[in-house]
Amino acid sequence: MPDDTTARPGWTRLWPLALILGALVLAYALGLQRSLSFDALAAHRAALTGFVAAHPAAAPLLYVLAYVAVVAFSLPGGAVMTLAGGFLFGPWLGAAAAVVGATLGACALFLAARYALAETLARRAGPLLGKLRAGLQRDGFWYLLSLRLLPVVPFWLLNLAPALAGMRLLPYAAATFLGIIPGTAVFAGIGAGLGQVFDAGGRPDLSIIFSPGILLPLLGLAALSLAGAWWRGRSRRMNGE
Repeated sequence: MPDDTTARPGWTRLWPLALILGALVLAYALGLQRSLSFDALAAHRAALTGFVAAHPAAAPLLYVLAYVAVVAFSLPGGAVMTLAGGFLFGPWLGAAAAVVGATLGACALFLAARYALAETLARRAGPLLGKLRAGLQRDGFWYLLSLRLLPVVPFWLLNLAPALAGMRLLPYAAATFLGIIPGTAVFAGIGAGLGQVFDAGGRPDLSIIFSPGILLPLLGLAALSLAGAWWRGRSRRMNGE
């Protein structure tokens, strides 16, 4: 019969992910996901802009905290949050606040996943996962930076996978912060012009990020990041490491 005292610690480490899952279920039960939509932003534009005008110092801080919660609990609506940042605070402050909020939220989810599952996965890892973990510990910053630059991999997946694969927090946070700046700046810039879109009764064209003028530079930056990882690996092989 298994000893409960040895089985319990592994299960108790799951509480951060259980908390996140519970918050996600509660958010959907309360319909909070409907508040993270373009229609909701348009409907509450007067109240939001009035609050920002009345509380110019507190509003950006509250926005960052809200963005942290959205990302940490993996709620849908990150793009709308970034649009709202540009709309409420302008393209520069809006982009900066969105980058900070998204990075902090991603780090919170990363730490929760690593605390809950990384140790168990490391004990059960086979040779392939072991090599992957070693590679991420050496060059994870460059690989994650490349993926963050390209708006093709789901944001929540890139928050969880590095934690489960054994990446360290500092390079994860740095790659996340730097990697999301270009795309966030584009969406915040779109958000800064939402007033005219609202007045015309239209919707913002978010597919602009896939236009050649924006996507090709992002591909170039991602390629440079991968080249950095390749060069580091080549240097280690030449030095016999």
